[in-house]
Amino acid sequence: MADPVVAIVGAGPAGVRAAETLALAGLRPVLLDEAARPGGQIYRQPPAGAERRPDALYGLDAGRAVAIHAAVPALRDRIDHRPGTLVWNVFGNRLDTLGPQGYSELAFDRLVLATGAMDRVIPFPGWTLPGVFTLGGAQIALKAQGVAIGRRVALVGAGPLLPLVAHQYAAAGATVVAVLDVTPFSARISALAGMAALPGTLARGLWYTARVALRGIPMHSGVKALRAEGDGHVERLVWTGADGREHTVDSDGLAASFGLRSESQLADLAGCDFDFDALTRQWIPRRSAAGRSSLPTVYLAGDGAGIGGADVAELQGRRTAWAVLEDLGRPVDAAAVARLDTALAAQARFRAALEAAWPYPSHLVDAIADTEVLCRCEGITAGTLREAVTARAATEVNRVKAFTRIGMGRCQGRVCGHAAAELVARARGCPIEAAGRLRAQPPVKPIPVLAPPAPAEAAE
Repeated sequence: MADPVVAIVGAGPAGVRAAETLALAGLRPVLLDEAARPGGQIYRQPPAGAERRPDALYGLDAGRAVAIHAAVPALRDRIDHRPGTLVWNVFGNRLDTLGPQGYSELAFDRLVLATGAMDRVIPFPGWTLPGVFTLGGAQIALKAQGVAIGRRVALVGAGPLLPLVAHQYAAAGATVVAVLDVTPFSARISALAGMAALPGTLARGLWYTARVALRGIPMHSGVKALRAEGDGHVERLVWTGADGREHTVDSDGLAASFGLRSESQLADLAGCDFDFDALTRQWIPRRSAAGRSSLPTVYLAGDGAGIGGADVAELQGRRTAWAVLEDLGRPVDAAAVARLDTALAAQARFRAALEAAWPYPSHLVDAIADTEVLCRCEGITAGTLREAVTARAATEVNRVKAFTRIGMGRCQGRVCGHAAAELVARARGCPIEAAGRLRAQPPVKPIPVLAPPAPAEAAE
């Protein structure tokens, strides 16, 4: 009798550890990932032949990154790794994919979604100027291509990634002119005791912050407003500080991120139930502590099912793999599972403190003007959304989408969907969860109309 087909989408920390655990237990999982090499976003590898020292790319996490990178090659005969492969749809027990050999399908018995997260975008004046990137985009440029996004780089947003990326850019020789946090410094002081639940992780964050300060890079917290300016390209960043005064810094490369949002489109297409996570103000697929979704054949691990970070993703990847093995009637290491559950519980306490340390920057959403572009794919403004809510009684984001085309562009609402829901909630005067969430549509990412046909044997 043939072994069941276990497909894993995503070769970041969660997907790699899930594949490793399943392979060591005697299965041969199929690991699919868009990137050419494993690592995910946080441990993204440069292209072959353009490698740099791990400590220069990943700082204190170099050892973790190297271990993730080595795991799949070490088990190459026991993992069916399919790099450069986009999973663009889930239908029943089938994945629709686009890889190096063209379009294909993969039938599975069990599916592990480890799809990760992307930057949460909040529009601000000038955010559509060339030269403005997300923080994740700035990391990709540095890690994958070895280039900075500009000669004078400014970083803005909310979250612990700001000092990390500032350190990475400075260590690579880039000039970082400002690091602006839109959340108050007092919030981090208040949450310090909770973050001490994981002293090692806290120490890493403090180390990055100290290194940035020692380099003389200006860091400011409590930023109240910001805008990018320039003639055809970003040239300067203007912000209002906690002191109420306006400041300006010349910058030709700006990276912004206001937290993270889960990449949950495939879970939606698979039919998973979703719950609203008040901590991160987003809908996420329902996931048990063991990694099971609301569907008997679909499992969830990593940031795609709730923001936790790379350490949590590794733990969840292993824990989810044990759940798959248990459901398949395979032997389970109870002691290993117990250790993972204990570690994940500690991580959950730390994550709650982390979210409190960088609270949601509601003041930036409140300041979005009617003239501001909200959906850049379709060129739709915030005023158009508000008019749909007030004049057309569009009470949730999918009705707004139908009236305005917000979320119908290339990104399928991955960039604008969060801010759209926040604005709907404000226009209605209702809680954010009552504004709903954009329903996923295939393909979850743009695909070409024509592609080389897959060989017959690959499609079977």
